Amino acid sequence: MKDQVLKAMREAGKPVSAGDVTKMLCADRKEVDKAFADLKKEGAIVSPVRCKWAPAS
Repeated sequence: MKDQVLKAMREAGKPVSAGDVTKMLCADRKEVDKAFADLKKEGAIVSPVRCKWAPAS
């Protein structure tokens, strides 16, 4: 799921919220939230704007 979330974020081309990613992937919000939490811990995503996230690199 983490790979899918990162891919969706890169395809969006702009900072997105967890809700946006959930809609793009047609996935369960709880799974997306868990992937976001894991990605935050790993430093794979950053928050350039409040409540929006983007890939770190």
